[in-house]
Amino acid sequence: MLSISVQSARYTVELTCHFGKKLEGSMAKDIPEEISSTQRELSRRRFLRNAGAVASLPLLGSVAGILGAEGAGAQTYKRNSDHPFFAAHPKYHFVLDYELTTNPFFTAIILAGQDFCALTGCTFAYVGSINSIVSEMVSAMKDAIAEKANGIGVALIDDVAFNAPVDQALSAGIPVIAYNSDVSAGVVNNRMAYIGQNNLTAGAQVAKAALANTAVPLHKGDLVAGVIVTPGATSVQPRIDGAKPVFEAAGMKFIEVGTSTTVGAPEYNAIASWYTAHKDVKFMMSVDGGDSDALATFMTNQKLHGKVGASGWDTGSPVIDAVASGALTQTIDQQAYMQGFTTLLQLFLYNISGSLIKPCNTDSGLEIINKANVAPYLTKTRFEGSSTLQKTIAAPKSIPY
Repeated sequence: MLSISVQSARYTVELTCHFGKKLEGSMAKDIPEEISSTQRELSRRRFLRNAGAVASLPLLGSVAGILGAEGAGAQTYKRNSDHPFFAAHPKYHFVLDYELTTNPFFTAIILAGQDFCALTGCTFAYVGSINSIVSEMVSAMKDAIAEKANGIGVALIDDVAFNAPVDQALSAGIPVIAYNSDVSAGVVNNRMAYIGQNNLTAGAQVAKAALANTAVPLHKGDLVAGVIVTPGATSVQPRIDGAKPVFEAAGMKFIEVGTSTTVGAPEYNAIASWYTAHKDVKFMMSVDGGDSDALATFMTNQKLHGKVGASGWDTGSPVIDAVASGALTQTIDQQAYMQGFTTLLQLFLYNISGSLIKPCNTDSGLEIINKANVAPYLTKTRFEGSSTLQKTIAAPKSIPY
């Protein structure tokens, strides 16, 4: 069950997650109908037959099959086996606080949370701000503390504003992890770990890949635009800051272009308006999911393939389709699903271990996706937020190295 409530400018998504529950709205169509109680209560004999192994050594693949058949998670498995995934534990409730809750990036986060909850029997709320308003995110975090959440993940988009609520949460015994966005290098915040990309490094990686790509060669003196949703926000500004010196060192003229915190037409129109006045631009680099979707659509509509290079961020459907067609030169995968799932997993392990398993930094990678390696991303999956369908995807027969 996914329920959404909007309270003034705050956007809250509350999830109580079980396999087989139907998502409301546009996300509902790929989710199977709820399985009956009769189907759920498999006998032990049927469990052993499905597992294909002795009861003391259940195979991981068989476990996945049982969970898929029953439409449930760890608690159902525990009823049918001597081997529960975890010891009995409270129904922990976690909160993820994000700055652009309607941005395409959030879809994979919610699906990761749904899968995590199905496995552990926990719940989580997805809260924050629609428009990167720091005070709304701080307020959401304070609410989570007052409600005695068992853990908080927060995108630290400001170097100062979150210091007090982080300390307040820790003093109340609530673990806090930064995810997707962290404070700037050298800035002190007492969050316990950071899960996500190093945004400065990621920006530099994108610029280097753009310079190396021959689809639209870049030369000294060319104009490059850095398209950014919220100039100055620590969640996206470091991506620009990482890319700019790389382009400038190669002799490019770099301009920062602000768009809109409202996804869709406002972002598209801002890009279109800027391009109309700067048709000499040779490369446009967007640094967030919403702008990337808009840029991908703009490049496709204007048929700029081969004339202007362009780079997206994240792996939403418009972006990946544009990379495959050549309308976008490239994009970068920051693994939103992993950021959401890993944040919740680390908060869970901290709780169930009585603080022995402490959160640790996790780098979600710098994978550049271009026309040569885009094929796996064209499959619509939960893991990239392009589908809600539960399915296993075959891994490649060899791994590039």
